[in-house]
Amino acid sequence: MTGTLFGLGIGPGDPELITLKAHAILTRVKVIAYPAPEHGESLARRIVAPHLPGTQREIAIRMPLDAARFPAREVYDEAAREIRAVLDAGEDVAALCEGDPFLYGSFAYLFARLASTHKVVVVPGVSSLTAAAAATGQPLALQRDVLTVIPAPLPDADIARRLEDSDSAAIMKLGRHLGRVRALLVALGLIERAWYIEHATMAAQKVLPLAHAPEAAPYFSLILITSKETPRL
Repeated sequence: MTGTLFGLGIGPGDPELITLKAHAILTRVKVIAYPAPEHGESLARRIVAPHLPGTQREIAIRMPLDAARFPAREVYDEAAREIRAVLDAGEDVAALCEGDPFLYGSFAYLFARLASTHKVVVVPGVSSLTAAAAATGQPLALQRDVLTVIPAPLPDADIARRLEDSDSAAIMKLGRHLGRVRALLVALGLIERAWYIEHATMAAQKVLPLAHAPEAAPYFSLILITSKETPRL
């Protein structure tokens, strides 16, 4: 029998936001895999480090993380081959994914390569979207609100069109697009309802009204546009 590949959502950064199910799998498997930059430390591994028993084989999936070169197909092809060999030997593998595996999660690229031939179990995790809402103290959506999740690299016209019919929104994958998106929200009259969240739940977390956000944003940042309605009990 072949092993099982577990896609573990490990949350947005705080090690205490790993689910009980993910923790149980993480601490019993003999092999873990995780995305990592071409050089340096893996954020996914750093998140789970306090929970690791220290005896596992580790597969670091090193790849370019800049938008122009990601996802790197050849990197995921090679990672899938390495993981497939472990599974075929009868061992389970836990593949780590920041946030949730199926919400802009990197695990989806492994899933696409292995799910048709091997048993794959996806374990959902706390996403940066919900973590950011908690950090601002602002509900994402209430009652019949329409919540829209928008990738920041979209053209301004596409972002504006999607915001037009939404009560609240999250603009993700912000990074180098911060200045452009902020200018667009000013033009649309939405700046007063917009929050900037950087490194949600991590030690370096920043939560600011978008009007007071820095000029440059890291990859792990997003904008929340809160509901027009004031919460009422």
